Amino acid sequence: MTEKYSVSLEKVVRDNGFEILYTPKEPADIYITCCDVNRPGLILAQDDNYFDPERIQFLGLSEYGFLKNQFPADRRKSIERLMERRPSAVVITRNMECLKELSRYAKKYEVPLLRTNDATSNGMSALITYLNTELAPRITRHGVLIEVSGEGVLLLGDSGVGKSETAVELIKRGHRLIADDAVEIRRVSKNNLVGSAPDNIRHFIEIRGIGIINAGKIFGMGAVKLSEKIDMVIQLEQWDSSKVYDRMGLDEEYVDILDVKVPMTVIPVKPGRNLAIIVEIAAMNNRQKKMGYSAAQELLVQLGMENDIVPTQHIVPDPWKNA
Repeated sequence: MTEKYSVSLEKVVRDNGFEILYTPKEPADIYITCCDVNRPGLILAQDDNYFDPERIQFLGLSEYGFLKNQFPADRRKSIERLMERRPSAVVITRNMECLKELSRYAKKYEVPLLRTNDATSNGMSALITYLNTELAPRITRHGVLIEVSGEGVLLLGDSGVGKSETAVELIKRGHRLIADDAVEIRRVSKNNLVGSAPDNIRHFIEIRGIGIINAGKIFGMGAVKLSEKIDMVIQLEQWDSSKVYDRMGLDEEYVDILDVKVPMTVIPVKPGRNLAIIVEIAAMNNRQKKMGYSAAQELLVQLGMENDIVPTQHIVPDPWKNA
């Protein structure tokens, strides 16, 4: 069964600039669990099929126009029909005045009542984007997430393989750290993953022999970032002389994380290899492939070996799922 996530109404209000008109209890104790929102025009007009009370309801100019054109008794019935189903919250847009019937039935049925300056469409769009991130399916992986030349690179590997040291060298080369040691990964859409650091360890890096450092304090705030889309995964592993590593780059390997297919590259680690430069090249090469260019294919064409171009795709399960 898929785990269901929630976000407190207090955080929703704070992050989206809503005004609180009424809450039945402390906003920190009220939780939103649905990332969809709704305009309750149908239920106001006596059609309550498929009404989802978990959705936040938006009242805009259309809804207000409909209610104000009703006779007072009908308006009361329409508003009560909405409120008695106890939606998770009702938002009045365009900073419009709260109808007295709305306030009355919000208190009767204990429905949070909010207000925003935004137009209805803009407010709904912004809130959907926000809730899709806050309520997204998520996992935590032991690794390092860093932005390299605009690409979000997730470094995975056994403890002590050199992930944090590589991150520090990349920061010195002008790239930005998102998370070290623990990376919170969220699936914000069907094909997109976004990674961030837990609040309590954000911007901290552990370097063996030195200890904990704060990357933002040492390298400046331009060296860190709150979150980043994950464009590729690089798995660092100790060099195994018996293993055959990819030398052409024709085959494409992907890792399945939260049902999203992410390009993956395995980089062997041994003394003398400059991992920071290799990660930079891997990130730029990944960007070129997304734009349709493959250096390996171009080389084979120039060598007259077009028939040898047989790229394959291989999807592996998340290697660190149980780590």
